[in-house]
Amino acid sequence: MRPLKFAVIGAGFWAGYQIPAWYELEGAELTAVCDRTQSKAQALADRHRIPRVYSDAAALLEAEQLDFVDIITDADSHAPLAAAAAKRGVAVVCQKPMAPRLDAAREMLAACEAAGVSLSVHENWRWQTPIRRVKALLDSGTIGQPFKARVSFCSAFPVFDNQPFLAELEEFILTDIGSHILDVCRFLFGEAESLLCHTASVNPRIRGEDVAQVLMKMKTGMTCFADMSYASILPEEAFPQTLILIEGSEGSIRLGLNHLIEVATRAGTTRETADPPAYPWADPAYALVHSSIVDCNRNLLRALQGHGPADTSGRDNLETLRLVHAAYASAREGRMILMDYF
Repeated sequence: MRPLKFAVIGAGFWAGYQIPAWYELEGAELTAVCDRTQSKAQALADRHRIPRVYSDAAALLEAEQLDFVDIITDADSHAPLAAAAAKRGVAVVCQKPMAPRLDAAREMLAACEAAGVSLSVHENWRWQTPIRRVKALLDSGTIGQPFKARVSFCSAFPVFDNQPFLAELEEFILTDIGSHILDVCRFLFGEAESLLCHTASVNPRIRGEDVAQVLMKMKTGMTCFADMSYASILPEEAFPQTLILIEGSEGSIRLGLNHLIEVATRAGTTRETADPPAYPWADPAYALVHSSIVDCNRNLLRALQGHGPADTSGRDNLETLRLVHAAYASAREGRMILMDYF
């Protein structure tokens, strides 16, 4: 099978890690990079040996013979870029969140489906090694039927230092980390029936909310509490780890700090460590997340090669985006949201 040719649109923070993650895989050939600031695109091309550089996405799509594009830009630009690619018959991989609004996300999906090209979302969080291991243990039935869970991402990491645009978002933590954490909840427990959300703004130097708690009743009947904060000064800094506790009829699974997984049943407790692969290009502060990009890209590439839909297809990720926006609606209106009517 010939390598699939693709281009990266966007030369910001995450492009510097998604590109080397693509290079870990066989079957994809990066031919060009595009950014409105050509000097940024050129610097990325020089660093990663990318043959051609563009400052205009329309010119890129006109000149290159592509199988897909990887859109790594801000959310506002995703829909028009995806529509332009789809019009050319080019499949779309898109950074999360898929779009800033639900209607824009639905338009993206419709444009791609009408053009007969796939839309998938680069949602890598569920591909983290410890989270995949928790899923395998949960599916094994060791702890019986889960009845409640807590999925937590609480940190004081200075994320605004390397991504200063985050401080300017009017909707911050649910859009940024909530897209990941709510997707993990769906990955582990299925779809939500209803949710109730509370948000708070603690850091006076940012525009959006930096704390959110989302209580969900899942369609299985269990409850799931998603706890997110970038204002939490704790004895041990957990960034970028997601901590999980799942309680079931026959036991519990706890994912704690440093990828330690404990499974408790009436027979006793077992412990294991689910460390991610190490890559030389990963930022040590983000190594857990950066390693998951490789596995996410592998799944997206297999889908592009025709081996079934991506785990995080556009249609699947739309459900995560619905949770994000339902959580904002709940926080604004101070009420429970029934997902079947949202």
